[in-house]
This record gives sequence, C-alpha cells and structure tokens, in this order.
Amino acid sequence: MPKIKRLYLFMLQGFLPLFSMTFFICLFIVLMQFLWRYIDELVGKGLEISVIAELFFYAALTMVPMALPLAILLASLMLFGNLGERFELTAMKSSGISLLKVMSPLIVFISMVSVGAFFFQNNMLPKAQVKMWTLLFSMRQKSPELDIPEGAFYDQIPGYNLYVEKKNRDNGMLYDVKIYDMSKGFGNASIILSDSAKMSFTSDKQNLFLQLWQGESFENLKEQQIAHSGVPYRRESFTNKEIMIPFDSNFNRMDDKGMRSQYIGKNIHELQHSIDSINGRIDSIGGAYGKYLQELNYVGIEPYKRVLVDGKAKMVENPPVTLAKALNVDSIFKGQSLRERQNFVANALDRSRQTLSEFEFKSYSLKDDKKIKIRHQIELQRKFTLSIACLIFFFIGAPLGAIIRKGGLGMPIVISVFLFIFYYIIDTAGYKMSREGRIEVWQGIWASSAVLLPLGIFLTYKAVNDSAVFKPEVYIEWFKRITGKTMLRHIEMKELIMDNIDNSIAIEKIQHLKATCAEFLNQYKNKLSYKAYWHKGIDKHKLAELSAELEETVEYMKNSDSQLVINKLMDYPILKSLLFYHPVNNQIIASVIMVIFPIGLLGYYIGIKQQSALKKEIKTIDSVSDEIIKILSEIK
Repeated sequence: MPKIKRLYLFMLQGFLPLFSMTFFICLFIVLMQFLWRYIDELVGKGLEISVIAELFFYAALTMVPMALPLAILLASLMLFGNLGERFELTAMKSSGISLLKVMSPLIVFISMVSVGAFFFQNNMLPKAQVKMWTLLFSMRQKSPELDIPEGAFYDQIPGYNLYVEKKNRDNGMLYDVKIYDMSKGFGNASIILSDSAKMSFTSDKQNLFLQLWQGESFENLKEQQIAHSGVPYRRESFTNKEIMIPFDSNFNRMDDKGMRSQYIGKNIHELQHSIDSINGRIDSIGGAYGKYLQELNYVGIEPYKRVLVDGKAKMVENPPVTLAKALNVDSIFKGQSLRERQNFVANALDRSRQTLSEFEFKSYSLKDDKKIKIRHQIELQRKFTLSIACLIFFFIGAPLGAIIRKGGLGMPIVISVFLFIFYYIIDTAGYKMSREGRIEVWQGIWASSAVLLPLGIFLTYKAVNDSAVFKPEVYIEWFKRITGKTMLRHIEMKELIMDNIDNSIAIEKIQHLKATCAEFLNQYKNKLSYKAYWHKGIDKHKLAELSAELEETVEYMKNSDSQLVINKLMDYPILKSLLFYHPVNNQIIASVIMVIFPIGLLGYYIGIKQQSALKKEIKTIDSVSDEIIKILSEIK
C-alpha cells in the first residue's frame, strides 16, 4: 500500500504543474482571441486601466469552458508521453501495475475538476457573462476619446464636424478652425470659421468648451423663413467667441438588470423555470388561435353562440345545419352571371389573403418565443457538457500519450490542437444547427461529446492492452489480409533440436497434404459461375482445414536439421480466408446483390481473381511438397 500511495503522489506531482501551466497558456490564447475580436470597440475610448482589467477578468472567466478541456488534454498527453519516453511507464507495468491503476489518481482528480466545472457553469459563469456583456455594451456606447487630427474632418461628436489645419501640442492651440454645426438639422446648419481656438472640457466632462479668436460665423434661419421668400441667414464677425458643445466623455456603466434576465445570466433552476413559462405561453397562444379558428364564420353559419350561464358568458356550439337534400355548389356557382362569379372569386381571395396575413402576423410572437426557448434549452444543456468534455479529453490524452510515448511540447501540442479543432468544429456546427431549429437541441449540443467518446474508449482499451495503434506494419499486414496480398513465410533453423523429425513420417504427412490439395483443386476445377459464386462460393471450412494441415506439417518440419528443408519450407504460401472467397452466407442477401448488377459484377470480378490466386497458391503447395519429398528421400 505505501508503494501505491507513493505512485499516486508521484502522478499528481507530475500532472498538477503541467495542468496549471497548460490551463493558463490556453486561457491566455483564447483571451487574445477575444481581444482581437473586440479590439475596435476598446481602442480610442479613453478607458481607464481598471475598467479594461475588469473586462478581461470577466472575459477570462467566460473563456474557462473553452480552455479547461484543452488544458486537460494537453497536460495528460504531455505527462504520459514523458513517462513513456523515459520508460517509466514500462517500469510500472513490468512491476505489475496496470495503466488504469497508474491513471486512477488522475481519474479521481479529473472527476473532481468535472464536478467543480459543473458548479462553475451553473453558479459563477452566468454572473461573469452578465458582468462581461454589460461592460462591453457600456464601452460600445462610450464616446471615443477626443483627438482631432490635423488636416482632416473629425465627425465623432454627434451633430458636429470639426476641421483643424494645424495644432500646437505644447500649448493646445488650434489654428484655422472650421466648425460645422448640424445639431439643429441641415436646414438650420451653422458654420464657424476661426483663425485660432483653444479647447477644454467642463468640470463634469459633459460638455466641450471652445474659445475662438478672430473669425466669422454663418447660420441659416429656416425657422424664421417667410412664405415665398428665400431662407434668411445671419453672419457675424467676432474677435473673441465662446461656444459650448454637448459631449459626454464619461464612462457610464449600464445597469445589468436587463442582462440578468437573459438566458446567459440564469442557472439551471432559472432556465428550467423560463422554459416552462415559455412552453405555457406557446400553448396558450396556440390554444387561443385554435379557438379563434373554431369561432370563425363560414358561409354565414356561426359555429358557436354566446349564452349566459349563471351570469357568465359562455360559448356553446350551435347544432349542425342539416339540409333537406344535398347542395350542389358547382351548379349554383355556374348559374350566376359572369360578373357575380368574378365577385365571388375576388371576395374569396381577399378573405384568404386577409386571414393569411393576420395569422402570419400572429405567428411572429410564436417564432420569437420558440427562438428564446431554444436559446434557453441550449444554455441548459451546456451546463453539463463542460464536465463531460473534461473526462472525455482526459481519456483521450492519457492513453494517447502512453501509446505515442512522446513528451515535451512538440508532438503533444500538434495532436492536442488537431483534436481540439476537430471538437470545436463539431461543437460549433451542432450549436448553430440546434439554434436554427434544424435538429433537436440535445443532438446538436452533445454531438461533439458523442463523436469523441468512442475515440476515448478505443484509445483507453488499446493503451491498457498494449495494442499497436500507430505502428504502420500492423495496418499493412491487415491491408494485405483484406486485399489478398501475398504474405511471406519466415522460418529460421533451430540452433538446438531436441526431437528431430522422422523422414518417413514427414514424407507421409506431406503426401497426405498433397492429397488434400488435389481434392480441393478437383472440387473447384472450373471457374464458378455468377450464380454459383454468390450462392456457394468456396467452402471456407475446407479451406480452413487445408490451412490447418499445412501449418501442422510446417510446424513438424521445423525440427529438421537440414538447411535445404528449412529453406524450402519458406516457399510454402500462407493460406488466408478472404472475404471474397464466399462473401455472403445468407441466400436472400446473395440474391439481392446478384440483382444489383454494378455491385454484384464488381464483387464477382474481385472474387474470381482472388479464387484464381488461391488455386495458384495450392498448386504451389503441391509443387513445393514434391521438392521436399525429393530432398527427404535423398537424406539417409
């Protein structure tokens, strides 16, 4: 037990620093992404450092759901890659400790992180999102910092355009100033020209104070215009003039009450309550529309009538109207004049269009409610996805690191970024599709987890069983088995032979093998027809028996002390049981494939080619057997 506890401590001591480092690195990267996205709304506003720092603090909290899974993936990949590269993982396995036992302290730790991530998503993240978006909207409404350029018009003051030819930055003097005042409308515009000016703010920073020297002003007086006369204007020359321009340069923080009522500012209980309320509202609106349709007047017949029951108005269904005989509407319509028929059709079309436009207008509120409901459902599902993503990424990173056995920051970063981009693309696509109502909300939000979960299970299984996942030789061998590529037999002569073969017994075994091969070739002497191939094919049981007899004979002959015999044994082919020898066992399915000619003919062509290659291999067995018998006969 002390040994195991020391192992647990060793794993935690190796994982925690890596996890902390990768988490803050990932958080910094996604925070830079946030900065580049909103940098245009922050630059040039004259915001205080404390306000910007507060925005970045809340933005960092909102970026935790993106940075945390990536940090877990990268840290676990680096840790187990380092252990595999330094052969520490091999030493642990050789001492009888399984990979799951090595991972167990980290599994407990990641489980605790997942539980903490859930409470973070439910309790802290809504508040952080409310604060961040409130600050961001407040910054958007903040007036830009006043910095009038030289030789260009400045239009950031509402209702005013300012032009300054030259500035003296030492004393703040402005030269050749033009002020275009459009605050009262274009018809009452005024223009002020000045040789020099000085600008300052009032103490409350609500107004811009300008002191002008040596200039003129021109003002339209459209409000005083007399009928049938030109627009009067006023011209004024001044040596010293003072004007006040409204310009609020303060940072006014918005109230976050409205943002808290949005879906981003609610926890699970509040989201579920909002969803139930929206469902009730949608049902009530739908019921009201249905009732309205039932009460509509069709062809002058009222389906319901209003009666008083215990002093209260109540709608009661009218009895159905019965006719003495069937009414032929077509004959009545055709019996009218052309003008009356045109009026009937025009009135019906007008009523249909009016009803359609009325219900389209009423459906707008239903569409809005459904959109709001979907947003709430998405946010509700996302309260759980972060916790599951943390576990999935750990069970991808840890076994993957144990398999590839590459530590450091090179290969792990490449693999982590690739996997996370794959996860992010699926997650974003699922989110957009569910937001637009193309798929169910739970399908879109859980799509990324559903795709990566089998990968985590597969990698964990392979790592625990020490399976070769990234060795190309394994896949080349598998490809050869599927496509029927020839595999070479490799046999080495034994340095020490305990029980040498009996040549007479060896010859007897080889002759029996030759007889089995002859029987097999005689059974499939002719090429199979299209129907026989799909319904019968090659008997895989007989082929398996032939292959087993061949391997048994070779295994016995390995004990020969003759190098010629050993070399000749390697000429024996390895018989394989390929799919296209007999692809379908079910007769009904075989008949269906036969009817589908493109597939059936292609499969038949491949199968005949593989069967022909099989016959050549069996003939090779027969010829090699003759050569071995000849060699054994010459050995005394």
